[in-house]
Amino acid sequence: MTDWTHRLRLRHLQWLLSVAETRNLSQSAAALNTTQPALSKWLKELQEDIGLPLFERHARGLRPTAYGEALIEHAKRIEAHLDSARDDMAALIDGGSGLVSIGTSGVSAADTVPLAVARLLRQMPRAQVRLIESTMNLMMPQLVRGELDVVVGRAASETDDPRLRSETLYREPINFVSGIVHPLAGRDALDWDDLSGYGWIVWPHGTPVRKALDTALAAAGRTMPRHSVESNSSILNITLLNHSELVGVASHRAALRFERQGVLRVLPMQLTGHGAVSMYWRDDSLSRAAVAAALDHLRACAREGLDAADDLDADAAG
Repeated sequence: MTDWTHRLRLRHLQWLLSVAETRNLSQSAAALNTTQPALSKWLKELQEDIGLPLFERHARGLRPTAYGEALIEHAKRIEAHLDSARDDMAALIDGGSGLVSIGTSGVSAADTVPLAVARLLRQMPRAQVRLIESTMNLMMPQLVRGELDVVVGRAASETDDPRLRSETLYREPINFVSGIVHPLAGRDALDWDDLSGYGWIVWPHGTPVRKALDTALAAAGRTMPRHSVESNSSILNITLLNHSELVGVASHRAALRFERQGVLRVLPMQLTGHGAVSMYWRDDSLSRAAVAAALDHLRACAREGLDAADDLDADAAG
């Protein structure tokens, strides 16, 4: 029996992904510059070769079966790897050091990742770097498919894919923060009643800062104020804090960095609860110099950031 994969061509992967996206053979045929009968014939032959139904017809068009979804995921991975290979080669042709795509969640976007990228570019000035800020639930599938090389963010529990590797970079507490001229900014000590007198800006559910805040609230027997704003953008939060009397929450390292930059004040309120930040990558990407270097710089910046945070804490205590 002939292996059906031997008959697949790269354009066939594009056809499959197009049908999966449009759920309509006519639309896909027009987008792919082919005819609907030709596309239908190819899909029918592919299903016969595999011996499994890939799509089912419904009132609103085609819907992938479980077998179709599995093959579509493989096609996405192949396409992502080919895109990375193309861009990696283009970077090398231009005299660069290759490509690395890094995904970061809000907790690491303000500190560890940009510092590591700055160090990477000093080591490899011609490297091509792509940075994407998103949420872990969206970035982890992109990492598996090869659309991202490294993901930095909260410790994820859903990392049972054997192709993925992970490493905890650091654990840290959280701080309440405010704008520079907030009424609480000049106080020497605060308690929950002080904070509850103002609205809060909080990170979305599932983020490390929000988890740590929820832990601290539970330990103190407190609940969040009814009037709160939910945001996953550091820049938005900084601007809003400095144009309102809202109180915000930030990871310890980010809070100290923003205070040193003169854009926020760290409020004197000790909280229980910590958040873990980890980095994730695929084994097959370590052979690329820019990816391996990025991981090394992330480790170094995580270590140095902890030392700097300890020094700032000691200065504040002194």
